[in-house]
Order: sequence, then C-alpha cells, then structure tokens
Amino acid sequence: MATSANIPVIDIAGGQNEVAAQLVAAAEEHGFLYIKNLGNDIATSSIDEAFKLSAKIFDSPLEEKQRCTIQTNNRGWSGMHAETLDPKNQKVGDYKEAFNFGEFVNGKAQQPLPSTVLDDEARFSAFSDSCHQLCHKLLYLLGLGLGIGDFFSSAHATEKGASSSILRFLRYPPGDKTAHSSGDVRAGAHSDYGSITLLFRLKGQAGLELLKKDNTWAPVAVSPPGTENDPSPPILVNIGDLLSYWTNGLFRSTVHRVVFPEGSASSIEGETSQGPRYSIAFFCHPVASTPLEPVPSEKVKNFVKEDSTHAANPYAERKVMTADEHLFMRLKESYGDLYKKE
Repeated sequence: MATSANIPVIDIAGGQNEVAAQLVAAAEEHGFLYIKNLGNDIATSSIDEAFKLSAKIFDSPLEEKQRCTIQTNNRGWSGMHAETLDPKNQKVGDYKEAFNFGEFVNGKAQQPLPSTVLDDEARFSAFSDSCHQLCHKLLYLLGLGLGIGDFFSSAHATEKGASSSILRFLRYPPGDKTAHSSGDVRAGAHSDYGSITLLFRLKGQAGLELLKKDNTWAPVAVSPPGTENDPSPPILVNIGDLLSYWTNGLFRSTVHRVVFPEGSASSIEGETSQGPRYSIAFFCHPVASTPLEPVPSEKVKNFVKEDSTHAANPYAERKVMTADEHLFMRLKESYGDLYKKE
C-alpha cells in the first residue's frame, strides 16, 4: 500500500489569524487541503442526507434524467462519456454521470429537476447555501492571510449579482465491473475552473489522485491519518484557476484526476474501487463579471514563480478578462459537441 499525498489537515475552529496563515501556506505549497471541526458550518447529518439525495437522483428513470440534460449554462444531468476533462489525452470521455445544480433563488432551482426529487428541492437548496457560506468563510480567511481583507469574499457576495457556482453530484460506475481499455480514466486530468472547490467523499471509496510538483501522481486519501474515526471524512478543499489568476500563480491550481484501480499510481489501505463511487463537489465562483487581475497583496507582488510550478497546468497562467469568460472557455473544451450546437 502506498503513502497518500501529503496534504495538510486544518482545524478551522482555531484562531482566525492562525487558520488564515495555515490556509495560505497550504494554497501555496499544495493547492489542496483538508478542513475539519466545521462547527455550525455544515453538519455531518447534512452531508449524509446529501449523499442519500445523490443516490436518489441517479436512481431516477433514465427518461427523467434525460429530460434534465445539461445545457450550456452548465446545469443539468450528463451521462457516461458526455464530459471529457482531458480532451488532449483521453480517447474516451469520462466514466461518470453527474447532475449540476446552479444557484437557487428563494429555495427554488432555476432548472428542470427529475420528478423523483421535486419534493427534496428545499433540501438541495439548503445544502447549497451551507456550501456557499463555508466557501465565503474560507475565502475571507485566505484574503486575511494575504493581507487583502475581504477582497476574495466580497467578489463572491450574492447581492452583487449572479455567479456560476455549481453544486455537483457525481456517480462513477464500479471500477472493477466497468469495461474499459488500458489508459482510460474515470475523470480526466484537470484543474478546477472556479475559485475554490469543496469535495465531499464517502469512506473507503478510492480513485482520486493529484499531480505533484515532480509530475508524478499520488492518491488522495478520503480519511487522512488522524481522521479515520471522525463521524464524516474531512472536507477536501482545492484551489481553482481563478485564485491562481488572482494571486499571479502564488496559489496552486493543482491538476487532479479519478482513475480505475489498475490505472492508479498506488492504492491506500482501506479504500476500494468495488461498487459505485459517489462524490459531491461545490464549485465556488465569483460574480460573473469579476475581473481576474492580480490582487493588491505585497506577498503576491513579491512572488517569483518557479519555472516548473505550473508547467502541467496552462490554465493557471492563461489570461482572460472575467470569471465567466474563463469558465466558458473551459466548458467548451470539456463539452465540445454541446457548445458546437449553439
């Protein structure tokens, strides 16, 4: 069994300045971090309920899911191979299905839903709100750690306008029972398109890997050492492209993927690819028209990039004008056929 990626676990119940410094250090060095001791931010029971709702969506009749097929606004259901996260290297699209919720308005989804989950709309909305509030807290702390106050969090304030934040439910078919070719992956290598991502996973379900600075892959444990007996695995947080833009590359938007068992760099004791793999991601985005210019931080101003730091992630340095321009550039690469229909 292999050692998992060396990602710090941060207790966000600690002192504000101390937590802010830890978050910034992790964002610089890894681009990934775990958070625990959420307090009132998101209850374990809410996470458990969200996974039950996830299964309910994917167990809906196919015709119900197809009625909600994903549109160019990035909302709705996508089936097997509909998305290709690494189009330059993948021969086949991702082995997963997903359901994306956009922002809710007064507890109501602004998109079609399968009839099987219509009665659960308020629960989806409440979980989405909790995720957004937690992201807002983390973004404020990251800004505090950089000496720029609420720069990041205010850019995500809902009262300033709509954003492209997405609550995404994912189901991967059983790794040991899915026909595939050597080299196929369940989700292609990619960086995330937004500011930060919250990732919720279930104990024992393997597959996630990240690309280290030396260009080798390392598995990301669901329950890192010291958290194995926690009621729920710690939330995995990763830095997205937009925070890398804003910090001129100081924060790492790290490339990651989901693999089949035989395609993995290694395995972690207690984790398996038998049975379906479920995960829930909240992709936090700022207000759509937010410009992506380096933040007024002395730390960012004085940062000198290492030549190889972002070699594997060209999106972390590609310059675009606004948050949504970057998002839809990436979506068009992942869902080429969908956008070609426009």
